[in-house]
Amino acid sequence: MAVIMDGKRLAAEIKDKVKNEVKRLKESGIEVGLGLMLIGENPASKQYFSATLMACKNVGIIPYEFRLSEEVNLNEILNIINSVNHDERIHGLLILLPLPKRINARRVINSILPDKDVDGLGSLSVGRLAADESTFQLFRNKADEIINSYEPLITGFLPCTPFGVIRLLEYYNIPIKGKHVVVIGKSLTVGKPLSLMFLAKDATVTVCHKETYNLSFFTKQADIICSATGVAGLIKDDMIKEGAVVVDIGINVLSNGKIVGDVDFESVSKKASFITPVPGGVGPVTIAMLLKNTVRSAIRTEMMKSPCSM
Repeated sequence: MAVIMDGKRLAAEIKDKVKNEVKRLKESGIEVGLGLMLIGENPASKQYFSATLMACKNVGIIPYEFRLSEEVNLNEILNIINSVNHDERIHGLLILLPLPKRINARRVINSILPDKDVDGLGSLSVGRLAADESTFQLFRNKADEIINSYEPLITGFLPCTPFGVIRLLEYYNIPIKGKHVVVIGKSLTVGKPLSLMFLAKDATVTVCHKETYNLSFFTKQADIICSATGVAGLIKDDMIKEGAVVVDIGINVLSNGKIVGDVDFESVSKKASFITPVPGGVGPVTIAMLLKNTVRSAIRTEMMKSPCSM
């Protein structure tokens, strides 16, 4: 039976550190703020929005809510983002995806100032990851040493969900270097940046997607499988090898309101060595990394304004 990778436990540890940092900043007269934008009524987005809102309040970050209808037009969205970009109270902006199909999501995301792109999904942030300019954050000792010194020249945030996956694997002491990792899904939100992070950690990476022929051929070879497709029950026990590590990043809300992932948990958990649950696996860590990035943004902003005060 697989060891369940409890994302809530890791998230709690990260959020405790964030809470202490927020308190320290508040004592210096700095209030940390995070903007949250929800467009439409996507069930998974609404669930994530509510969870992030609660997490903000628990660590002392001030949330600024922007709830927009499905009918909102692109110009209205861009106007709000422009306002947030110039609002010094707000140190980061999270836009819940997916957006309505008629809205150009890349144009929306790229409208966020890189300094406030705390979800790390803008072209500049992803480009820095691809160019190995921000991957130092994946190597904990080096990253913590630099970040804790409040170095003002650090730019770029890593995408929170993939970063959370890496942190969760490390938390359970699961080796990455030299392992064969199969990433299912090639989205710019998860699949592509996660693949880049595994490459930076010296894994051998195979990326599969909806056009991949004979998916199980690849998954049976994997030491680590990460699925982010949004297809409930896609990964079955006969698709993995004995002892594989399975990371379920999918979020699917069934008609009865139950939240499930991409993995058939009951069968796969009997064959895998480690597995993430849904909910309670990657999701909480993603939110914790978002809060951590927001605090980092606040520190950098104040450092740039008053270098001698931090």
